[in-house]
Amino acid sequence: MAKFLVVLLIFYVFLAFAQDETQFIYNGFQGSNLHLDGLAVIDSNNRLRLTNTTIKQQSGHAFYPKPLKFNETNSSFSTSFIFVMYPDVPGHGGHGIAFVITPSMNFKQAVPAEYLGIFNISNNGLSSNHIFAVELDTVQNAVFNDIDGNHVGIDINGLRSNASSSAGYYDDTARINKTLQLTSGKPMQVWIDFEAKTKVINVSIAPLKNSKPRWSWSHVGLAPEFDLSKLPSVPNFVQKGKMSAVFIVLLVVLCLLVVFVAGIGYVIWRKMFEELEESWEKEYHVYRLSYKDLYKATKGFRDSELLGSGGFGKVYRGVLPINQNQVAVKRISHDSRQGMREFVAEIVSMRRLRHRNLVQLLGYCRRKGELLLVYEYMPNGSLDKFLFRNHNSKSLLPWTQRLDVIKGVASALLYLHEEWEQLVLHRDVKASNVLLDGDMNARLGDFGLARLYDHDTNPRSTHVVGTVGYLAPELSITGKPTTATDVFAFGTFILEVACGRRPLGLHDPAREDFLLVDWVFESWKKGTIQETSDPKLEGDYVSEEMELVLKLGLHCSHPNPEARPSMRQVVQFLRSETKMPDIPPDFYLERNDLIDESWGASSSVVSSSFVVSNATLFSNNSVIHSGR
Repeated sequence: MAKFLVVLLIFYVFLAFAQDETQFIYNGFQGSNLHLDGLAVIDSNNRLRLTNTTIKQQSGHAFYPKPLKFNETNSSFSTSFIFVMYPDVPGHGGHGIAFVITPSMNFKQAVPAEYLGIFNISNNGLSSNHIFAVELDTVQNAVFNDIDGNHVGIDINGLRSNASSSAGYYDDTARINKTLQLTSGKPMQVWIDFEAKTKVINVSIAPLKNSKPRWSWSHVGLAPEFDLSKLPSVPNFVQKGKMSAVFIVLLVVLCLLVVFVAGIGYVIWRKMFEELEESWEKEYHVYRLSYKDLYKATKGFRDSELLGSGGFGKVYRGVLPINQNQVAVKRISHDSRQGMREFVAEIVSMRRLRHRNLVQLLGYCRRKGELLLVYEYMPNGSLDKFLFRNHNSKSLLPWTQRLDVIKGVASALLYLHEEWEQLVLHRDVKASNVLLDGDMNARLGDFGLARLYDHDTNPRSTHVVGTVGYLAPELSITGKPTTATDVFAFGTFILEVACGRRPLGLHDPAREDFLLVDWVFESWKKGTIQETSDPKLEGDYVSEEMELVLKLGLHCSHPNPEARPSMRQVVQFLRSETKMPDIPPDFYLERNDLIDESWGASSSVVSSSFVVSNATLFSNNSVIHSGR
């Protein structure tokens, strides 16, 4: 009745019932006329074999062919038998065998293995079963509350034993309790005696040549002692099961091979998760996250977890195993060690930035040739996803939310420029770098990273970092970022939000020279500035607020950096704390003159030195734009 297990029952059964003294004794099973099913067979040596090692997950049954009468006054019985359990593989047995008293011999619906070929998941434990069993179980099953994997249990109508005990016996000679291993391949005796008057059942088990334990028994005749001289021969499977010398040698070689492969695997594993940490980094250790944790968090940086990619690297979604927090992990190639100490110091410094409209930098990890930055995860992705998708449908982002986004980004830039302990230049303000949290609040991301990258550049070279369309015209001449260059990018950004257009002519194929700022300025001169508002808004906005934002975008995009407002003034204009001045009438001429002068004179520098950073961080459905 067990899988992966040879179960052999040798010699067996005597039952004695009170009053009518029904008895039967088998000294071997040839001619016994037992009712057999499943895998049960009587072999040529007169032994009853219930299962074999060839067919797995099957059971076998052997029943006394005639029904026995039980009632309240005539139910005492005594039986004993000898069995051998031999596992197919030493140390790996099946589930066991059971002695059963049952009203039916039909067990076609019974399940082998853990149900011992007696019950199934549907009928196990039903009072209508009327089944009594003594199980010799070799597997501990938590479902049935088994005490261990080598026990004897008394079962009534199900496999949750009414009583159970670890398999063992009392050695009278040594006067100690000893354990019996049911799957040892050695023959063992079992005695089962039930006295109806006291309703006491005794189950005993002992090695083959031990005598039956003594106890009081008065109302039924006991099964007689075995005549061991009449037993069929005991199978010699134990000897056959011993491993040969060749097998031992092969096993040793296999073990050595496993150890060798495991050693190589360990070296590769260590190499894969190896981090680069120098002595000066000890002071920043609290801000470091392990590469192993980040690897697990991103499922091995699997493509399915990729959120976006751009000039500085790729960004992956992850769940940190240490606290189950969702994060965004940015992988950056960083081969040079020049200025690395200052670089890490600035990362740690950025980690201390705290503002409700900034994406929080949580920590970093450093490997050879690679830097990983870990941010809090923004579930609603980037702003551009809401501005530029579904061109022909109603806006996914109403005006009230757009205005809140503009105010939130302005507040974040004011914090970076003036309110934190150090000045931080963002250098890449644009819609794709504005993230939306779970409540659709704006969070400015990628702050400070462009500036950090300057540590690995040649001090004598001009390295313009940003996105074409958002770059202040003076950058192509000086190459020096300032708060005014951030304000210029912010001006383009808020026009982008209000108009639903990108800063260059991507939405107007007929005008390849289209510039958003120029178009808004021309409309202002004509007195039709509100016609530049995003048509997807369908006019659902406050006119005064729209006009304020559009004019503020022009002020911030003024070609002369000295004419642009500071971020503090921007915030005051948005809060209506200060009245915004009119657009100067010479705005267009001054803008064109400066752009012609700076871009025309330095076109070769601009084309070779722009680094376009367009990673759409933390978005489930990132769209990467070229910015051109």
